[in-house]
Amino acid sequence: MANVFRWKAIGGQVSEIADRTSPPPTASPGRPKRDLTTGPIATTLLAFALPTLGSNILQSLNGSINTIWVGRFLGEGAVAATANANTIMFLMFAAVFGFGMAATILIGQSIGRRDVEAARRAFGASIGLVMGGAVVIAALGWIFSPDILTSLSTPPTVQPLALAYLRVIFLGLPATMLLVLLGMALRGVGDSVTPLWFTALSVLLDSGLNPVFIRGWFGMPEMGIAGSAVATLISVHVASLGLLAYIYKRDLPIRLRGAELGYLIPSATLARTILLKGLPMGAQMLVVSVAALTMTGLVNRYGVDTTAAYGISMQLWGYIQMPALAVGAAVSSMAAQNIGAGQWGRVDRITVAGLVFSAVLTTTMVIAIIAFDRPVMLLFLGGESAALPIARHIQVLASWNFIIFGMTMVLFSTVRANGAVWAPLTMLFIAMYPVRLGFALAFQPALGADALWWSFPLGSVANFVMAAGYYRYGGWRRQRLAVPSGEANEQSQNPAEPGGRLHPAG
Repeated sequence: MANVFRWKAIGGQVSEIADRTSPPPTASPGRPKRDLTTGPIATTLLAFALPTLGSNILQSLNGSINTIWVGRFLGEGAVAATANANTIMFLMFAAVFGFGMAATILIGQSIGRRDVEAARRAFGASIGLVMGGAVVIAALGWIFSPDILTSLSTPPTVQPLALAYLRVIFLGLPATMLLVLLGMALRGVGDSVTPLWFTALSVLLDSGLNPVFIRGWFGMPEMGIAGSAVATLISVHVASLGLLAYIYKRDLPIRLRGAELGYLIPSATLARTILLKGLPMGAQMLVVSVAALTMTGLVNRYGVDTTAAYGISMQLWGYIQMPALAVGAAVSSMAAQNIGAGQWGRVDRITVAGLVFSAVLTTTMVIAIIAFDRPVMLLFLGGESAALPIARHIQVLASWNFIIFGMTMVLFSTVRANGAVWAPLTMLFIAMYPVRLGFALAFQPALGADALWWSFPLGSVANFVMAAGYYRYGGWRRQRLAVPSGEANEQSQNPAEPGGRLHPAG
């Protein structure tokens, strides 16, 4: 993540940020658990990425287990309904997620320059902005769920199930966003382990409660597909509130106390910082999710079996993407802290290590999924299901694109860590629409549904070529993302958190 974003103080003064020679943080309250600006890069990156990978595995496993319950108890129509509803939820999630990403970068850079107070300001601002947006979106989503499903060409036989599921899921959006924001903030300060434990708690509750509410076990009401959503609603509230309580009990760096609670209402300058950088990053997710919605609409036209097969494929793709997303998150956190500390030589080495790890791990996942796709898919669908051969065919044609996708995410993670957000957004838009969807629409008459599956690797290749060119020749290193200058100057008066200057290399 990276571009020069300059904040000017009154009188045109450039804000001060911490000196690269600041000593590493000590293991005291309010300090990060892991200093990502020192030590061997490859082992540090891997050690930081593994807990994030564990969280991703648990989240995907949770979705898969829930789909198994829904598919086994309620059939292909219910699986197709959850596929449509989950795509919509990703769109809603994307509308507020970019702000959390912007705040996380600010947190990481602040920690890198040893300015914990600035990290807390960024965290408080992200909570205030994102949670407010999540509440609004949840309310609008509940109201307009029928219209959204209709616009997706959701099959009429699936719509009642999808509506029941989607509306309950919308109720859980604020708690889901809180859990994600807390996890992102902790990773920004160098702690990727704590989010793993609370993700595990959420998954255990969700997976265990699904059959209870779907089938009405232990005296609970038999709610059908809505029961799956109720299980998610309960689990995410328990996990998010539990993590919040843990942060305060352990006095972790991002906790807000006393006057710091005022950070939940961000200053105009900090809100503008998060909005200006968060909107493009959120727009990147919106680009992906709108493209996914469009693709879902195209898939739906081939019938319930193809829609169910696509839903199962997306479940497996979630696992394939996990290593790349974990490595990308680790690269983002490490790059942000090192940029904040002025360690630009380490930033390039972090990126190279991320590219290698992402390619190796994702390739391993692709081979494993394709080799064992049938027994895995039998968990979701019966052996006689017409959706099974379609799903296996989709895997063979499209799964390998995630190797290239993962390497692209590493490059994007690095440049965005320095505030460059518009170039990745532009490249992603080109890859998703003129390339991926353009190919799918143009070649559908000749290739049928195969045009949809081939469009995935084609779009990924185009995106990687553009990302690699931008990383090598773009001006992202000359950009700057920092807490607004007035706040940074105020914070620098604290003798425990010294101020200084950062001079990024060209």
